[in-house]
Formats: sequence, C-alpha cells, structure tokens
Amino acid sequence: MQETRSYPIVSIVIPCRNEQNYIEKNINSILNQNYEGEIEILIVDGMSDDGTRDIVSSYQDSGVILLDNPHQFTPHAMNIGIHEAKGKYFVILGGHSFLDENFVRYNVEVLEQNEDIGCCGGQIKNVYENEEGEIIAKAMASKFGVGNATFRVGGNAGFVDTVAFGMYRAKIHQEIEGFDEELVRNQDDEYNFKLSKAGYKIYFDPKIVSHYYVRGSYKKLYKQYYQYGYWKVYVNKKHNTVTSVRQLIPFFFVLSLIAGIVLSFVHYSFFYMLFLGVFSYSFLAFLFGFKKAEKLNDSFKIASVFPILHFSYGFGYLVGIFDFIVRKKKPSKRSKTLSRK
Repeated sequence: MQETRSYPIVSIVIPCRNEQNYIEKNINSILNQNYEGEIEILIVDGMSDDGTRDIVSSYQDSGVILLDNPHQFTPHAMNIGIHEAKGKYFVILGGHSFLDENFVRYNVEVLEQNEDIGCCGGQIKNVYENEEGEIIAKAMASKFGVGNATFRVGGNAGFVDTVAFGMYRAKIHQEIEGFDEELVRNQDDEYNFKLSKAGYKIYFDPKIVSHYYVRGSYKKLYKQYYQYGYWKVYVNKKHNTVTSVRQLIPFFFVLSLIAGIVLSFVHYSFFYMLFLGVFSYSFLAFLFGFKKAEKLNDSFKIASVFPILHFSYGFGYLVGIFDFIVRKKKPSKRSKTLSRK
C-alpha cells in the first residue's frame, strides 16, 4: 500500500488598500498554484474605497478571507493576517504582485528539507504598465541600479541576507516579536534581520518566481527610494547597527557629491576630482544601461534612472541621519505617505 504524503498548509497574507486594478490577478495566481496542499488566502484590507473589497468578497466561495486593517499601514496588516493564519508556513505578498504557478511548491520543498532555513524566496520579475515603467523595470533589474540584491537581479541558489515575498516558518513569528508596527517602510528587511539574528538562515532559489508592478513614474520611484533610505536609518537606530553594507553606498555617493561641490570652492583641484567622478559614474550608468536596452536610445533613458535610485536613497539616508540621530526625532506623518500616490 502506497503511503499518502501530507502537505503542510501555507497561508498567504496580502496587505492591500485600493488595489482594484491588481487584486484579481493576484488572487488568481494563488488559486492556480501547482501545490497539492491547502493554501489559505488572507487579504488584510486598509479600508479600501475603490471597489477592492467587493472584488475580494466575490472570492469568498473560493475560501478567500477578508480582514480589516483600520490602521491602514502595512506592518499592522502583516501582523493581523499572521495572527489569523493557520498555516505551518506563511508568505507576505504585495497587492501589486502575482505568482508563478510553482511558487508555493518550490518554497515548501526547500523549507521541508532544512530546518535551519527560516525563510525562503526567489527572484522578482518586474512588470510595467507604461513606457516610464518599462525603463524603470530594466534599471531595477541591473546590478548597477540595485547592487547585489539577488532577489532583484537573479543569481545562483544559496544563502542571502534578505528576499522579497519570502515564505516563513510560522513558529518564528512570535519568537522574533512579529513585524515592527512603527516601520512604514523597510519592515520586511528589518524582519529578515531579526530572523538572521535569531540564528535562522534565508535561502534564495532562482526557480521561485514572483512578478511585481514597478512604479510607473520617475517621481513615484524617487519617493519610494527616498523613503527606503530614510526609514533604513530608523531601523539601524532601533537595532544599534548597520543591517547591511550595501545600504551605505548610495549614502556615500550623495555625501561625496555634496563634499565635492563644497570643496570645489576651496580649491580648483576638487572640481576636477568631482568632474572625474561624475564622468566615471555617467559612463558606467550608460554602459549598464546599454546592457539592458533593446534600442540605443533606451540606453540613455535607463542610465537616467540610476541616479534617481542612488540619489533618492542616499539623500533619504542623509536626512534620516539628521532627523533620527542628530535631532532624535520620530518619523513624521509626511514620511508615512504611500509612494504610489
């Protein structure tokens, strides 16, 4: 007699607010998973007023659970959903995303094989909806744009410091005290840092694929990465450490630009150094833009996105140091506004 295999329950928690254009594809990608076990879908809605709730409600016969998030901030939604989840494993999935059909199966296979792994994830493939979004997507898939963030640029299977849309062991959530509800941004990075600090490993497997809609304008991209840099300082202050070295590179990039401009008024040699630095950066930006471009003209467009990514993050980090370290402030209301608006 053949032994029947038991598949663990997986809970997928989706924080969302006003996602009527994306939530249906999101849910369908979960319902169409190639996984023999039970998948629980919990959508934690920040009181949407655009029809999102009606769309989600239409899936209740498929077992989709709708929960309220009166706080309207992402980390609150994450904790609300996980508190109600019954799965052995859980995934936090963004509303502006959808999954490849084997996403759940591949994640579970990794976690079932190694108890030391607390989180498993894969590569995000960028999706765009307009011409600016296409250029942004290509820049964000470049190592020059986002560094060695494996989940964005791809790579070989192995241990990493963070992933996006990772699958976690549910038992860890209480152990590391859940998602920090003070953090409007970087809450997933901070969660992964706590997980690693607790002795668990994070594993990347390129077979695991999700899709993410990038910002559709340069202005929204700037705001998004400014917030990433700004909130990263707050995370570092809370933990009294720099959680990853690569976060410092955009900060030093901005600092060197400011120093070069100021010192150019002191001695002309600094102006030449600044010029050489800017020229070298521009050359590399074009070179990496050319690698991602299908047309020569797109090389310049992609190259123009790199300084948006780097300067916005670095400048946000600099302002964060001034606010949180020097002035010892708490995050302002303005810093909590959504970057997609």
